[in-house]
Amino acid sequence: MSRPRTDLPLASPRLSRPFALAVGAAGVLFAAASVVNGPTAQAAAAAPESRTYAIPAGSLAAVLERFAMEAGTTLTAPATLVQDKVSPGLGGRYTIADGFAELLRGQGLRAVADSRGGYAVEAASAAADPSGATPDADATLPTVTVVSNLLGEITEGSGSYTPGAIATATRMVLTPRQTPQSISVITRQVMDDFNLTTIDQVMQHTPGIAIVTYDSERTEYYARGFAIQNFQYDGIPMMRDSSYSAGNTLSDMAIYDRIEVLKGATGLLTGSGTPGATINLIRKKPTRDLSGHFQLGAGRWDAYRGEVDVGGPLNESGSLRARGVAAYEDRGSNLDRYSRQASVFYGILEADLTPDTLLTIGGDKQDNKPEASTWGGIPLLNSEGAFNAMPRSFNNGADWSHWDQYTRTGFATLDHAFANGWVAKLQYNHQVNGYDANLGAAAAGFPNPADGSGVTMWVGQYIGRTTSDAFDGFVNGPFQLAGREHELVVGVSSARRRWRNEGWYNLPDYRFDVEDYYRWIGDVPRPRWGAVPDFTNDEVTRERGAYVAARWNLRDDLKLITGGRWSWYRNPVAGLDESGVFVPYVGAVYDLGEHWSLYASYTSIFSPQSLQDERGRVLAPLEGNNYEIGAKAEFFDGRLNASAAVFRLEQDNFGVESGGRTPTGGVAYKAIQGVKTEGYEVEVSGRIAEGWQLQGGYSHHVSRQQGARVQTLTPANEFTLYASYQPGGRLKGLTLGGGARWQDETWGEIATPSGVPQRHTAPDYWVLDASARYQFDERLSAALTVNNLLDKKYYTIFSWYSTYTWGTPRNVSLNVTYRF
Repeated sequence: MSRPRTDLPLASPRLSRPFALAVGAAGVLFAAASVVNGPTAQAAAAAPESRTYAIPAGSLAAVLERFAMEAGTTLTAPATLVQDKVSPGLGGRYTIADGFAELLRGQGLRAVADSRGGYAVEAASAAADPSGATPDADATLPTVTVVSNLLGEITEGSGSYTPGAIATATRMVLTPRQTPQSISVITRQVMDDFNLTTIDQVMQHTPGIAIVTYDSERTEYYARGFAIQNFQYDGIPMMRDSSYSAGNTLSDMAIYDRIEVLKGATGLLTGSGTPGATINLIRKKPTRDLSGHFQLGAGRWDAYRGEVDVGGPLNESGSLRARGVAAYEDRGSNLDRYSRQASVFYGILEADLTPDTLLTIGGDKQDNKPEASTWGGIPLLNSEGAFNAMPRSFNNGADWSHWDQYTRTGFATLDHAFANGWVAKLQYNHQVNGYDANLGAAAAGFPNPADGSGVTMWVGQYIGRTTSDAFDGFVNGPFQLAGREHELVVGVSSARRRWRNEGWYNLPDYRFDVEDYYRWIGDVPRPRWGAVPDFTNDEVTRERGAYVAARWNLRDDLKLITGGRWSWYRNPVAGLDESGVFVPYVGAVYDLGEHWSLYASYTSIFSPQSLQDERGRVLAPLEGNNYEIGAKAEFFDGRLNASAAVFRLEQDNFGVESGGRTPTGGVAYKAIQGVKTEGYEVEVSGRIAEGWQLQGGYSHHVSRQQGARVQTLTPANEFTLYASYQPGGRLKGLTLGGGARWQDETWGEIATPSGVPQRHTAPDYWVLDASARYQFDERLSAALTVNNLLDKKYYTIFSWYSTYTWGTPRNVSLNVTYRF
């Protein structure tokens, strides 16, 4: 992890929220007129507007950047003036000029207005121009660079477990308290403190997220009882198909600054999508100074990892910056014979084309190559109908079984800040998610305890990839109406995904029977597949959308967010052709005082489905409504955030298993109506006392259809709590960490030897983790992590396959990091 970006000039107005579509046409016209004509005479004549701020302590650069974003102005500064300085933050009501004056009090610095309406930092002792002219930042500050990070505040180097500003919900850069939806963020500091190197590990730490394991290469994340298929990369949506998993849930965390999980429906920006949550992976950005780290690690089961991360300027002025990250991991497993090699490479370049324009280009590449992959899990029952208790080391995969997955990504963004406080962003993302799976596993049937007979193999080969191209562009900024300043965002997006797949399953001469399941060691012949696949897929999905949103400043203590998205979907193969689908969004935040706010939000749900019925027909799009109310709070100048939410989801055309198969042999579904989900969740993250940080939460949800429970593979109740402590004094280099995860029992209908389905319940369980890190000096540190400290034996089930998977036993890892 590199040093904080204390040398970067600061910019980015804090931008607005969804637009009033019910009230909308008039509002858009007023806003557009304001943008075209510039500030109105009334606004120009008005006294400087003051606002209430609650900005936490931190590096001076980070505090100034947050103030500039919230104030809706730009700020530039040379590296030498702000580096290595800290700020106590800002709380209270200030004009822009007074706010800068307070933040720079005692720092030997001052902020002066430039010719474009922004501000520039200079030394307080700088000689005044004899003519009395206002200094021009372009002439006096050769290191000026605009940082228009419209994704929110960078967490790297903050040392915090709680985020600053975020933009996942509405494209507007708002604090968690200002966002009228529940959101969880795993910061860079949390990932470093608990050695979270994979997205699976991050999701285990995220409050309100449950994980269902299909096999060694596939996991599914659930929020509020529903699978998460919505992934974003720097805010650009990419859909995942868990049946043909291709790298999304194997992402290495070495290249990311933070992971944001926005709970509930997110149709305003994602277009199509399920109502559980959206996962947004925010990439690391270049640093102004040369900085970086080298890391080596080792762990149980012959796990070895190396990582290098270097960033810095490419020219003397720092207007051209780059960063490169590479990591390689070779790890064994508690599963017999299983191993995986994973590599990731990432490069990013930032160029200040002008003081107001930032160009970013980059790419990443990740490969995951496992050996002896499992497919499905362990049969839940033996031939006598009793639980089929196998060792935690049991691997149902053949020696030759593998499910290689890879990702290739290229991206480019262009940010521009206008003189009137508006910004524009254009973003393009090209991503390839591919797989090469030659699979064989002893997974079907019911083993006979007497002789191990009764089990057959699943065997198949699948080779394919999804190529996605996505574009998003928006403008964002303030406008005046009825004597108050409001915020507006208007954007368009377009995406094209092409999935091509070749599948083989026909092996007339292959022996599928397993002679003795209890002596299985995977030494079976490799199948000889034909030159021509048994089936192919070639599907193109196109999505286009336009979205508009506004944050209405009704009163100093009341903000209303209204907006919506119009979308068009087309997939001829799936029979999907939807035009002009409108998804509204409404949210409100009412401040009770300095610390607390109440909020409420509503959006509708529209999600085209790929699930098929027994005749091979795609189910109608999932439709419904998402309601949420809650309270949020900031304490200790924003260093501690807390939230509580109550939610309700209503869904029609919800897909459940029909008990049959599709024409191609897949699991068939039927659509049911009137599925209602109700629940609540609480979360807290940040610094609770000197040296103490934590992140934790509790969630509860229940889904019913006509009174009967549905979605029971995920727990109705979950609890997560992780904390770290730095004792200081003689032990000031020591950081101790630990945490606990608990989830309620889960169940599902499974196949039985008698042919009559029955309910199987997986018990609830606790898992405890611990960590310790010692900072020998400012550069060298060592960390020890112990997961599943008490070696808890637990399992999760996947009722569709009537199988289960053991949780990972106790494992220990040690890594050494050198920073520069």
